[in-house]
Amino acid sequence: MSYFGDIYKGIKTLLTGMSVTGKVLVNNKDNCITQQYPDNRETLKMFDRFRGEVVMPHDENNEHRCTGCQKCEIACPNGTIEIIWDRKLDEETGKKKKMIDQHIYHLSMCTMCGLCIEACPTDAIMWAQNYENSVYDRSSLTKVLNQPGSKIMPGVE
Repeated sequence: MSYFGDIYKGIKTLLTGMSVTGKVLVNNKDNCITQQYPDNRETLKMFDRFRGEVVMPHDENNEHRCTGCQKCEIACPNGTIEIIWDRKLDEETGKKKKMIDQHIYHLSMCTMCGLCIEACPTDAIMWAQNYENSVYDRSSLTKVLNQPGSKIMPGVE
């Protein structure tokens, strides 16, 4: 008797799910939320809260806000971020100051948790809207975030 009861329950839940899908299909023709991805690359806009990859914005003078404090590197749970730094002579003060050589980001290891961005005291890194990260070679997912010849913005400590 339970065999036929299980079949009845299975058919009932199947029809319940199909009725929900049918209602959405009939009533939601104009407000379709499905994106036709490869065909609409020019018009596709990701949501503001989308987490694509970590980037370091630079201004028109090739200046960034990263001080090399390594708080993002420490906050990262799996070692996605590496900061290679050295103490260099600051021209303005004449004292040695910590400056970054490379800010390395391993996208292949990133879990998109956002702890690095929350930990950054100067808002030097942020989420980008890039969503196309499929590559043939995993080594191309390792990126240097600071541009060559970039320096820290004046007034950022």
